[in-house]
Amino acid sequence: MSLDDDHGFGRILSRREVLAFIGAAGAAGAGALLWRPEIVEAQAVPCVVVPEQMEGPYFVEEKLNRSDIRTDPGDGQAKPGTPLEVALRVSRMGAGGACAALAGAVVDVWQCDAAGLYSDVRDTQVKFDTRGQKFLRGHQVTDAQGLARFTTIYPGWYPGRAVHIHFKIRTNPAGARGSDFTSQLYFDEALTDKVHAQAPYAAKGRRNMTNEKDGIYRNGGKQLMLKLADKAGGYAGTFDIALKI
Repeated sequence: MSLDDDHGFGRILSRREVLAFIGAAGAAGAGALLWRPEIVEAQAVPCVVVPEQMEGPYFVEEKLNRSDIRTDPGDGQAKPGTPLEVALRVSRMGAGGACAALAGAVVDVWQCDAAGLYSDVRDTQVKFDTRGQKFLRGHQVTDAQGLARFTTIYPGWYPGRAVHIHFKIRTNPAGARGSDFTSQLYFDEALTDKVHAQAPYAAKGRRNMTNEKDGIYRNGGKQLMLKLADKAGGYAGTFDIALKI
C-alpha cells in the first residue's frame, strides 16, 4: 500500500529501503539529527502511520517509570482483571518515507480499571475521586528495537466511551524541542464482550458504548485496533506506529 498522508495510512517498507535511508542519514552527519532519541540501525521495522487522537481529561504527569502498571505504589495492591501485555513498537519515518526503530522515546500509557475508574483524578460527571492513587499509569523508554512493554489488565468501561487505552509518545519531554504524539488503542468487540462477561468486569454490567458509536473511535479508530493473542490466561499484543518527525 502506498503512503496516503490525507488518511494516515502507512505501508510496510522493504529491508533495502530501510537500509538505504539509514545510509543516507549517516552521510548527512550527526548535525542532521536535532533530537534524542536516536535512529537505531536494526532489522527492517513496520512503517505504519496512525491517527492522533485527543488526550482526554485523565492524563496526569506521574513520572512513573515502570513496566507493570497494575499496582498502586502507595499500597502495592494490584488492580484485578484479565492480564494484558501491551508492546508499542515505535519507529521514525524519514523524509523519503523509510522507517527505522526509534530508541529513547518516552511512552506513557494510562487507562481505567475494571470498574471504569482512572487513578489520581476527580471526575464530577462520572462521580469518582481517586486523587492520590496511581494505578494503571506508567511510562517506559523505547529500547534499541523501538519497543516499550507494559503489563496491565484489560480495560473496563465508563459511560460515553468505547473500551480503550491511552498512550503518549514523547521524544524530549523535559526539553523545549521534541515531538509529542498522543492517541488511543481499541479492542475487538467480541473479545471485549467475552472479557467483560467475567469477574470483576461483570459486576458493572454491560457497556453502553460500542466502537462504531463512539465519536472519537470514528475518527481513525479502525487504524488503532490492538490485535491480541491468548497468553497465560490473558492476552498480549504489539502495536506498530511510525512518527513523522
